[in-house]
Amino acid sequence: MIVFRYLTREILLTMSAVAGILLLVIMGSRFIRYFTDAAQGELPLGALGSLMLFHMPSFLELVLPLSFFLAILLAYGQLYLNSEITVLVACGMSPNRLLRVTLLPAAMIAVLVGACSLWATPYGAAKNERLIDEQESQLDFSLLSPGRFQDFGSGRTAYTQSLNDDRSRMQGVFISEQETQADGTETQVLTRAEGGYQTVDPDTGSRYLVLSNGSRYSVDPGSAAGQRLAFGSYAVRLSVDEKQEQDDDRELMSTPALIADGGDEAMAQLQWRLSMPLMIPILTLLALPLSRVNPRQGRFAKLMPAIFLHVSYLSLLLAAQDAIARGSLPASIGMWPIHAVYALFGLVLIRRDQKRGGR
Repeated sequence: MIVFRYLTREILLTMSAVAGILLLVIMGSRFIRYFTDAAQGELPLGALGSLMLFHMPSFLELVLPLSFFLAILLAYGQLYLNSEITVLVACGMSPNRLLRVTLLPAAMIAVLVGACSLWATPYGAAKNERLIDEQESQLDFSLLSPGRFQDFGSGRTAYTQSLNDDRSRMQGVFISEQETQADGTETQVLTRAEGGYQTVDPDTGSRYLVLSNGSRYSVDPGSAAGQRLAFGSYAVRLSVDEKQEQDDDRELMSTPALIADGGDEAMAQLQWRLSMPLMIPILTLLALPLSRVNPRQGRFAKLMPAIFLHVSYLSLLLAAQDAIARGSLPASIGMWPIHAVYALFGLVLIRRDQKRGGR
């Protein structure tokens, strides 16, 4: 029990350090991209925290398997350099028992990765997609910067000359948007008003922008004809508070929905989600023999070959996922041969290591 706690602590501490560095790099890159969108007026600053939070499971899903793999290499490599593994073997700690001890924290990490890949990641992706779609389809005062033309998606561009102190009212409003006519043709609609404010219908939940003292122009590009409507008060519906339909993107679907779908794309996504936690014990089989080093080699001697092995494993899974989604690889075969090959390779490495003196 003491040996188990010691080895588990070494692995988890090293994994935490590696995962922290990788998460910092990945999250920093994504945050910079979102912050750039916010600076351009495409996203509100208040939404950045939610977007990053809902992205966290997808980051962990990819980072934890690699971090655990590298943690075994670095932690056990250091133990080999300090001759601690040699002492443990001399005291009766066989390689098979060392493998069993290592598989216990591997099982805990696999459960965490499985929770992310099977539930948290699709849930967070759906939340982020819904949030971004809402921002693209809605005109929100929090996104407006006075004196700038800003694109809000769906062919809508808005401009306001100024906002009051609490950002509840606009002055000097201009809106350009595409409107579909009854015959299916697109018409450019321009609206200008002296002022405007936002309100919500308590009965329907619809959100409106109420404009005052302005004009609305409907024009067809290339045509000299047009329509002009002068108004004292005009309401533009911005959004409707109703449940959105399920997105067809398989990455956003829940795991039960993928199972019920049964299509090639759904099966490809389902097998990918199952592959993430399955990688953990297989990577453990590979990492144990690769972590065996001697003092002349150093603890980083096998780090690059190990990273190449992990990258090849992940790349083959991605290629298989694409092949399943396109229908060129039967879902019944799927990614399972790839897992079997790498698991067999890990067992061969462990057996060879035992024959070379790992007993």
